[in-house]
Amino acid sequence: MRLRPVRIAKLLLPGTVLALGVVLATPAGAAPAESPFASAPLFDAYVALGDSYAAGPHIPQQKGTPAGCLRSNRNYPSLVAATGRVPDFRDVSCSGATTEDLLAPQATSAGTNPAQLDALVEGTTGVTLSIGGNDIGFATIISECAVRSPRAPLGAACRDFFTGPDGEDQLQERIDETAPEVAAALEAISERAPQAEVFVVGYPAILPDEGAGCFPVVPFSPGDVAFLRETEKALNAMLAEQADAAGVAYVDTYDRFIGHDVCTLPGTKWIEGLAPTAPAAPVHPNALGMLSMAQDVLTAAQD
Repeated sequence: MRLRPVRIAKLLLPGTVLALGVVLATPAGAAPAESPFASAPLFDAYVALGDSYAAGPHIPQQKGTPAGCLRSNRNYPSLVAATGRVPDFRDVSCSGATTEDLLAPQATSAGTNPAQLDALVEGTTGVTLSIGGNDIGFATIISECAVRSPRAPLGAACRDFFTGPDGEDQLQERIDETAPEVAAALEAISERAPQAEVFVVGYPAILPDEGAGCFPVVPFSPGDVAFLRETEKALNAMLAEQADAAGVAYVDTYDRFIGHDVCTLPGTKWIEGLAPTAPAAPVHPNALGMLSMAQDVLTAAQD
C-alpha cells in the first residue's frame, strides 16, 4: 500500500467561499459559472464514495441512479467537482450506506446501487469517503434517543439505554468494531486506485459543541446531548486514526460547523434537526452545510 502524508484540513483558502457560493447559486441544470479554481488542478478522475452525509438526501435537486440513493447535485462532492478542474467525476455515494456497501450492491427503496468501489479504476486520481455512521447505527441511535430522552429531561435516558449491564459504552464498542472495516475499505481503495489521493471526510458537528442543547426543540436532555456529542467525536477520532494508519488525508468538517448546529436559527443552521426547516433529511447537512464541507475538502485537495 502506498503511504501518503496525512493532512487535516481546517483552514479556508482565499476565494473558496466566493467560488462555491457561485456554484450554489447557479440555477439547477445550468452550467456553473467559472470560478477562481477553474484553472487550478484538482483531480483528473474523481470518485465520491460514502453515505448520506456525502449524498445529500432531499437537498434540491436530487439526481442520479438509483433514485433511492437520494443524491443531490449540490452535495459536497458535486460542489468540489464543479469548482475545480475535474474532467471525470463519478458520485456513487448512497444514503444508508455502510462499509459493507462499498464492496457489495446496496438495495434501496428505489433501485440497487452497485458496489461503490466498482467505480474505482487504476486511473482514478481523487477519492472522497464519508462512511461509518451507519455502521454504528446512526438512524437507530437518533430515533431511540428522540423517544427516550424526553422521558427524563433532567437525566440521560439515552445514555442509560446504550450503557451495558457492566457500565460499558455500547456505542463506543460499535465504533471500535467499525474501525477494522474502515481500515479494510481504505486498503481496498488503495488496491483499486493506487494513484489516487484519498480523503476520509469526517462528520460535522450536529449538536452544540458545549452546553446543554436546546431541549425541547431538539428533544435531547443535557445529559444526552453531552453523551451524543462525545459519541460523534469518538467516531471522528476513529476515522482520523484509520486515515492516519492508511497514510491518507482526514478532512475535519466538525470544527467549522460549531455555531451552525441543529440548535441555531434557520439561515445560520448548517445541519437540520428532527423537523427540518430547510430542504434536507432530518439530522443531516443542508445546502449551506454541504457548502462548508466542500470548502474543507477543497482546502485539503489543494494543500
